[in-house]
Amino acid sequence: MMIPKKTTFLVVDDFEPMRKMNANQLRSLGADSIVSAANGAEAMRILQSQHVDVVLSDWSMPVMSGLDLLKSVRADERLRYLPFMMITAEAEREKVAEAVACGVSDLLVKPYTTGKLAERIEKLLTWKPRQAFIAHHEEAAVLTHRQADIGSGEPVEATEEAARPTILVVDDTPDNLQLLAHLFRDEYRVRIAHNGAKALNICCSDNPPDLVLLDIMMPDMDGFEVARRMREHPSAETIPVIFVTAMTGDEARDKGLELGAVDFVTKPIDPAVLLPRVRNFMRYVELHKQLQADYDGMLEAARLREDVEHITRHDMKGPLAGVLGLVQSLAEDDSMNRKQIEQLRMVEETALQVLNMINLSSELFKIETGRFKLDPKPVKIGDILRRIVEISRTTFSVKRLTISVDTDFSVGEELPEAFGDAMLCYSLFQNLVKNACEAAPEASQVSVKLNDESPLTIVITNKGAVPEEIREHFFDKFVTHGKQGGTGLGTYSAKLLTEAQGGKIELAVSDKNNQTTITVFLPRATQPVAS
Repeated sequence: MMIPKKTTFLVVDDFEPMRKMNANQLRSLGADSIVSAANGAEAMRILQSQHVDVVLSDWSMPVMSGLDLLKSVRADERLRYLPFMMITAEAEREKVAEAVACGVSDLLVKPYTTGKLAERIEKLLTWKPRQAFIAHHEEAAVLTHRQADIGSGEPVEATEEAARPTILVVDDTPDNLQLLAHLFRDEYRVRIAHNGAKALNICCSDNPPDLVLLDIMMPDMDGFEVARRMREHPSAETIPVIFVTAMTGDEARDKGLELGAVDFVTKPIDPAVLLPRVRNFMRYVELHKQLQADYDGMLEAARLREDVEHITRHDMKGPLAGVLGLVQSLAEDDSMNRKQIEQLRMVEETALQVLNMINLSSELFKIETGRFKLDPKPVKIGDILRRIVEISRTTFSVKRLTISVDTDFSVGEELPEAFGDAMLCYSLFQNLVKNACEAAPEASQVSVKLNDESPLTIVITNKGAVPEEIREHFFDKFVTHGKQGGTGLGTYSAKLLTEAQGGKIELAVSDKNNQTTITVFLPRATQPVAS
């Protein structure tokens, strides 16, 4: 591929040689606009000051890591949909899963070739958020025939499926080439080179081998020089090298190890020794490929989840809100009798529970990963509180609770409105009132009060003090105490839903009065009228 002109790349890595290598790889693919940063904080300053089309970022960096940079990018309204590829050797699935959840566009596992980078860049340039993504295409399995002139010019072919791991055998002696090719051709794809120049050409191509068996003593360019030049090329620098040589001295071994050799095998070749050593290194190659495949699969699953969430939000929440509005209108119709109203309230409660599940599964996920976008509108918070209290009275009637709602206003007086999202407010206060009713002792009181302040203040009070051991982490995820079947998500979700609307939430506990109070502050749509 050739990168379109005027495409600007930001390369982020704290290791300068890696930044230069990535820049050189991009230039070889046609990029002519490349900027770099040594950490996430520096990268963020660049992103806020100039246009960038694609970010390639390392994971582990001082000051600000690649993951923190990703979170900052996805939380920024202007940069939210910027293609972002993480380049990493990270092997902890939990951390990778976090990057996927935070909206990384692609993950490229080190080491990689320029050809592999080109494949990923091609996808990044067409990357769009919130759409179905096709599976990462596999490398084409093309049957190839490689020939090398040996001795008198008789060709030796090494033909295998391109998908199999590849070994490059480098030796200027025809018999050694024949022996090694024959030894490995049943398990691997074998390529051969009878001199250093040809070996270097193969290693530095877009389709390099997975392992090199390299002779040292060759004319024109010896094995040491081949290895040295390999370490200078981005496609070849990470290829494992096993020196296969008649040189047995410590000096030769030390020099080979300095050049990055992973093993040293002496001639004459003993297949019983060489074969298991090669298999061991090939297992590493396979594990690396599997790691990349696993991460690709995690990205696929996350993108599918985004599509499902998109459908859920737009195709379910809208009609559900319509059902709630219709049910609430019918329940307030004077022509309805008491039994009909009770049944309508049961329908309303069920619809609110479904809405709450949708919010917990979709909105919380976006809030947690910094991708939630609030579209605030005036919300009749007083009506929401009254309806939730009415529903709670029916739900918790067996506990004989007194559940009151005080809107702090005279009859007929227009109630102030919050400035947020009505559906989030339903879920927020349904969770808080439900938790208060569950925690309250039988025959006790739960009160909900809306105060005419700026910001609007909603105070929920119940008998029963929150246990001291969980007070400090009351709003943390999965924190619960003595509640059968409790998930610990109620207060956690309430905090996130409040903060997502620009508000805040506080807990106050009185051991003296055996009382718990939760106060929610929400922006108001109108300012209070001065008295």
